[in-house]
Amino acid sequence: MIEVVVTARHDEAVDICSYELAAADGQALPAFSAGAHIDVHLADGLVRQYSLCNHPQERHRYLIGVLKDAASRGGSQALHEQVRQGDRLRISAPRNLFALHEGAERSLLFAGGIGITPILAMAEALARDGAPFELHYCARSSERAAFLARLRAAPFADRVQVHFDEQPETRLDAAQVLANPRPGQHLYVCGPAGFMAHVLDTAKAQGWAEDHLHREYFAPVAVDTSADGSFAVKLNRCGRTFQVPADKTVVQVLESHGVEVPISCEQGVCGTCLTRVLEGVPEHRDLFLTEEEQAANDQFTPCCSRARSALLVLDL
Repeated sequence: MIEVVVTARHDEAVDICSYELAAADGQALPAFSAGAHIDVHLADGLVRQYSLCNHPQERHRYLIGVLKDAASRGGSQALHEQVRQGDRLRISAPRNLFALHEGAERSLLFAGGIGITPILAMAEALARDGAPFELHYCARSSERAAFLARLRAAPFADRVQVHFDEQPETRLDAAQVLANPRPGQHLYVCGPAGFMAHVLDTAKAQGWAEDHLHREYFAPVAVDTSADGSFAVKLNRCGRTFQVPADKTVVQVLESHGVEVPISCEQGVCGTCLTRVLEGVPEHRDLFLTEEEQAANDQFTPCCSRARSALLVLDL
């Protein structure tokens, strides 16, 4: 854990604030790469993940952008309403589950709303390395688009296109942008689930290879749980078996029996709880694994995923 001080807080757009964090002891912060995020520990045991959006070469600070979500589970609301300049927070070291592909001939970056945060760091890194890229930033309106001034003043401003829903003539034509993919091109997308699905589905329809599509979700998509039933999980290392009822997750059941599984987002987004499956067929409800990884059925996220078979044998 790293103790940090909030050295600055700024309103970046409607319902979006940025927080600049520096080490409380004045030392350099751990290095990070573009696309990385940190866990921020808040009151009442809340832990939330936020992407770092400052230049990856900076060590004196971390910068995060936080949208006050109307459906907040407490994290963004706590930051917006309680955290001010001078306050202290505890954070994790950076982790990167959304890294740039080394050796890409060209990168296409797509950001929707607050999804601009990891994409900003990617643009900074690509520009520093002299790598070809273009950035498409989509938002409902200019008032809801964070970091616009920074983008317009950046040395790579000529590679940024901004698209606003309120201005039909600027709206993103994904099919045109993604037409005729070349083998050396890679796509990166972050934002609301609907926006990401549109970009990714369009890319696949245009012939993009799955392993050239990179994404990071901030929140899960809605799942119909009305038909959920119970199933059993067996811990292979000790032989214990537990029943998981329809209204409980695997993590909750294991925790109630003293079996701890590392968790963070609890929504199948971050991959912290990823667990090997030795027998049985999971019902994947995460947004962390690729479609190919889910199809292998050899791992799942017990914070949200369930089982299609009556029993799952886990490597625990």
